[in-house]
Formats: sequence, C-alpha cells, structure tokens
Amino acid sequence: MQTALNLQTDYYSPEANLRYMSNGQYKDFIDCEAMAVAKIVGEWNPPPTIEMMVGSYVHAWNEGEEALKSFKASTPDMFNKNGSMKAQFLFADQMIETLENDPMCMDMLMGQKEVVMTAEMFGCEWKIKIDTYRDDAIVDLKTTRSIWDLQWNDFYKCKASFIENYEYFRQFAIYLEVERIATGRDKWLTPYIVAVSKESPPDKAIIDLSDDERIASELLRIKEKMPHILAVKHGEIKPQRCGRCAYCRATNKVEGVISYRDLEGGV
Repeated sequence: MQTALNLQTDYYSPEANLRYMSNGQYKDFIDCEAMAVAKIVGEWNPPPTIEMMVGSYVHAWNEGEEALKSFKASTPDMFNKNGSMKAQFLFADQMIETLENDPMCMDMLMGQKEVVMTAEMFGCEWKIKIDTYRDDAIVDLKTTRSIWDLQWNDFYKCKASFIENYEYFRQFAIYLEVERIATGRDKWLTPYIVAVSKESPPDKAIIDLSDDERIASELLRIKEKMPHILAVKHGEIKPQRCGRCAYCRATNKVEGVISYRDLEGGV
C-alpha cells in the first residue's frame, strides 16, 4: 500500500520521484539511464552549480517574499556573513531588478504560483509544478545565458535557440497535457516563457510557444519512449550508461585499452 504524499511539500522527495515521472526525470533517462536510476535510488546527488542556484533564487523571488526568505535561509553558500550576496551571485539580483522594472513581464508573471498537478499519462503518473498558472496560460520563468545567441545543437546538427537546446517544447508538452487531463479541459492552455538573461545588463523577453503540431509531436515521442523508460525504472531492464555524463565519469572503471581512433568518433 502506497503511503500518502503531499506534493506541495514532498515534490522533490525520493518517494515522489519513485512514484511519479516528471519532465526532469524523463530528461535524465534520455540523457543517461544509469544516472537517472542512481538519482532515484539516492546514489547520485550532485551539488547544484552556480547557474542552478541562481535559477532557484530567481524562481523563489517569483514565488513570493516568504519563499525568497526561506530560500535565503536554506542556501547560506550564496551569502556573506553580513547577509549580503557573494560577488559571483550578484547578477541574480540584477536579473530580478530587470524583471521588476518591466511592467509587461511583471503582468505576465501574475497568477497562482508553484501550482502542483498530477495526471495519469503514458502508463504512469506524472507530476508537474507550474511557475505561474493563469486562467488562460501556463507561464514558465527561465533564466538563460543569452536570449538571442544561437548554440550548436547535436540533434538538429545546426545552431539553435535556447528554447531548442534546453528542450522547452518537451517540458511544455508535458505540462500542457498534464494540466489538460487534470482539469478535464478539451484543449491546451497557451504556453509562455518569461526569459531573463545572465548578461550585464540582463535582457528579457516574453516568448509564445503556441504550436499545437509541435506539442503533439513531442507527446508522441514521449509516448513511444515510455515503455522502455518504465521498464528501466522498475528494474526490468538494466540501465545503460551514456559514458559521458558526470555520473558515468565518477563511477567509470577502465576495463580495457582503446585506440586513439575511438576518440575521433566517440566511444
């Protein structure tokens, strides 16, 4: 018998991650099955990077004063003893100030904060946490190195926007479909990203991701991969190592000699 979970407080708990699939967990399985399983069973819990801590700080600001106060208390590594922010994190306050000074961005971020929803989808239960939930839209706050710079994308074999490189269409496909199922509505809400860059000074933009054909395509791709992912998660299939991620590097055991030619085409 499953124990009761309060996802408002236990959203990131091991029990919730074992019971539910999420966008982050799905991404882990796509990136490296061995790493994903290690995270679920508690064998791999890497410390957050500066970029991740800044993103969490900005999200806490979006959630509200109490959430930001709680975040500061639980993340002392970001602050000096006198309470001021350490130099390497100062740009986070600049990003927040940039958003606060933009009426359209602040208006877009108005709504219910950190709304948790669950739904049965593709053979398992999914959980989502929406940054800003409006009557007509789902709004996600994103921090990014640059809004306009294009970076090489291995999948598309060309330079692509941060939307494609961080696979935000996949995230929104999951969020929109879980929300639709949970509420019983017959169509998806409008997906928006409020983006703020880590440049000095920061840039910002409101990005409309409305594209029903693309969302449907992402959901189909997820549906096709879920039987294998669930078999791995439930221990029915041995997880594969990607050989390149931090987990694989940390746990790698050399089992033989490779040729220098292997380095040119990847192992």
